[in-house]
Amino acid sequence: MAIGPVQLLVLGFDQPDFHGEVIAELERLRDSDAVRVIDSIAVYKDSHGGLEVEHLSNLSEQEAIELGSKIGALIGLGVEGEDGIETGAALAAGLAAANGIGAFTDAGEWDVLADIPDDSAAALILLEHHWAVPLRDVMARAGGFRIGDGFISPLDLVEIGLLSADEAADLHALEAPSAVRRWPRSATGPATANGR
Repeated sequence: MAIGPVQLLVLGFDQPDFHGEVIAELERLRDSDAVRVIDSIAVYKDSHGGLEVEHLSNLSEQEAIELGSKIGALIGLGVEGEDGIETGAALAAGLAAANGIGAFTDAGEWDVLADIPDDSAAALILLEHHWAVPLRDVMARAGGFRIGDGFISPLDLVEIGLLSADEAADLHALEAPSAVRRWPRSATGPATANGR
């Protein structure tokens, strides 16, 4: 079975509310044929860099544990406490060695967890782009290959006439970390690393 290009989105939050609209939108994407949500987790980082993890889905705790965390294996983070973190790190290293590539946690590679600021949270979403399978296959048959990819800032789209300066400024403000206020942590705090 052909798999489309897979992308890891890391979205930062100063005031996370992962349960309302976020879960509903992830469920809508799961029902879409354009993309497939392979895995989605929330990572909370306290003021000392300590991590807590929870699955972003309507799965029960047992279903989440049985499914495992594809993102955890990819970046070396477990969702079952310290043992899970060690297992995730070992899986990431094993995948890298088996495929002759550097893992996200190797030197010189993207350290996803280090990029999350202390005293904040991030949603990590692993997406498969189904829509791109036919395009990728046609390009491959024509001798093409991926050189790189990336998201373009809304500010850069003004120069080529896709957005007005006001539209770009509004979109940029939505994406910029300074647009979000700091949130007061609740007395109970975020979910723990056991997958809740």
